[in-house]
Amino acid sequence: MTVLLDVHAPYAEEARMALMPFAELEKSPEHIHTYRISPLSLWNAAAAGFSVSSIIRALEEHSRYVLPPGMTKKIDDIMSRFGKLTLYALDEDGVLLLKSSDHLISLEIEASSLMKKYLQKTSNGFLVALGNRGTVKWELIKMGYPVEDCAPLVTGERLEVNLREGTGASGAAFQLRDYQKEAADVLVGGNGPGTGYGIICLPCGSGKTIVGMAVMNALKCNTLILTANTAAVHQWINELLDKTTLTKDQIAEYTGDKKESAPVTIATYQILIWRGKKKPKPEWAAQTGSEAIAGPGTVLETNPPEEREKMPQERGERDFPHFQLFHARQWGLIIYDEVHLLPAPVFRVTAELQAVRRLGLTATLIREDGAETAVFSLVGPKRYDVPWKELEQKGWIAEAFCIEIRVKMPKALALQYAVSGREKHRVAAENPLKIAVVRALIAKHRDDFIIVIGQYVDQLEVIAKDLDAPLITGKTPNKKREEIYDRFRQRELRVIVVSKVANFAIDLPDASMAIEVSGMFGSRQEEAQRLGRVLRPKERSSFFYTVVSQYTVEEDFASNRQQFLSEQGYKYSIQNWEEAEDEDG
Repeated sequence: MTVLLDVHAPYAEEARMALMPFAELEKSPEHIHTYRISPLSLWNAAAAGFSVSSIIRALEEHSRYVLPPGMTKKIDDIMSRFGKLTLYALDEDGVLLLKSSDHLISLEIEASSLMKKYLQKTSNGFLVALGNRGTVKWELIKMGYPVEDCAPLVTGERLEVNLREGTGASGAAFQLRDYQKEAADVLVGGNGPGTGYGIICLPCGSGKTIVGMAVMNALKCNTLILTANTAAVHQWINELLDKTTLTKDQIAEYTGDKKESAPVTIATYQILIWRGKKKPKPEWAAQTGSEAIAGPGTVLETNPPEEREKMPQERGERDFPHFQLFHARQWGLIIYDEVHLLPAPVFRVTAELQAVRRLGLTATLIREDGAETAVFSLVGPKRYDVPWKELEQKGWIAEAFCIEIRVKMPKALALQYAVSGREKHRVAAENPLKIAVVRALIAKHRDDFIIVIGQYVDQLEVIAKDLDAPLITGKTPNKKREEIYDRFRQRELRVIVVSKVANFAIDLPDASMAIEVSGMFGSRQEEAQRLGRVLRPKERSSFFYTVVSQYTVEEDFASNRQQFLSEQGYKYSIQNWEEAEDEDG
């Protein structure tokens, strides 16, 4: 079920557009892109109205060779499971009803001890608490039974949101790029069945925020935006004021510093998952948030009150007090910025908000905890992506060179490394000889604006002191962080040192070089985000250096980085520091 796309073939772009609705892009190096047809991708296609015949026709039309025997049957078998289970909205108390057209599937669900936590069997099907809507769908997908969700999507309270034309409020030129408009159009989909939710994958620096604003412009409704940190909240506010007709009183911040609500509210994931004191356990019906499903739905015969009282209890705002933000207004759209960071507790609320249109934005859906399919199930399928190198070739993101520098270990440290057991990675990462490499690279790139990134604060403190550069870590107050970022943007600072707090959602358009001195075990997600710090379009090429200790586990982890970046189409070179030093003169 793998499709290889020759990007140099005639009609390759038409083939890519044909694959997008039912196949997931996995790798996009220079010549051959790899797509995967999975059960989830086929079920998402079925939910959007695609048939088996339309998918087979697309494959036959574009395939260089005859389709493999049995492929049609396999696709048909997988897609035939969609529609066997249907979820409807009842007209009272925000309760949902799960019905099956197959008696054997009903018996299997009824016999599942796990499903008993979320479902109440009745003569008419299974009752589902609204808060368990997404969880039930996710668990049933794992059992091999996708749910056709016929409960309606709400429109939310209307809000006039319009993109500025030609220039932003700052006077800078602004207009939607072709791929940004395509991404927004695919997500909105004419507000037809199976549309209005999903994930847009675009490289860092390509303007994902603008895609979010384009969706807001199309839907014109109250919008809740969730993002990675307070700095990102402020960036969203600045972008909205610059590029839309929204006014300051229509936008609010909901963070650790300020907790306000407005027609457009921007919050951090961290504040949402803050746990308060436990509250008394409420009745399950009071926790369903029935207002979130208001509107015309399929009206079915309701079940008697005594059956409702037996329904499983659900958890919610009693555990996470700031979850009330999800019901503070009649939201018509929720935007999950950096959706791959979605914390596990928010999955539950995301499940509850299946009736609200939702957009996930990310550069990569890779999660090191393997929860990508949970994001797909609860936020929506991947609706649009563009290979990184394609945007680079069109000038929308900077050309980047990825270079790994290998440094020897001092003898004493090499001995410590040999006997350090589980601490090997940290010993290798904090190799003090890396400081000389960083210093030399900065001296070599005199015209670049540089970010030095690392994992360990002790190491970064030493480097920042050596470079006489400001340091940003998780302990740096938000106000201080933004002062440093602003000075960097204004070119008052040429070098800043940052911990992993700067991996996500930080817009530093002038950064043209990143030096990574330590990382999280070769995390592909982290590498994508760190490379993204230097991909904003600019007149010069960008450089992404990683400094690793030679003959250590760091080399093994670096192979993950090399594989991932190569799969995105980037050329990746490796140098030993002595050789690099000699070559540089």
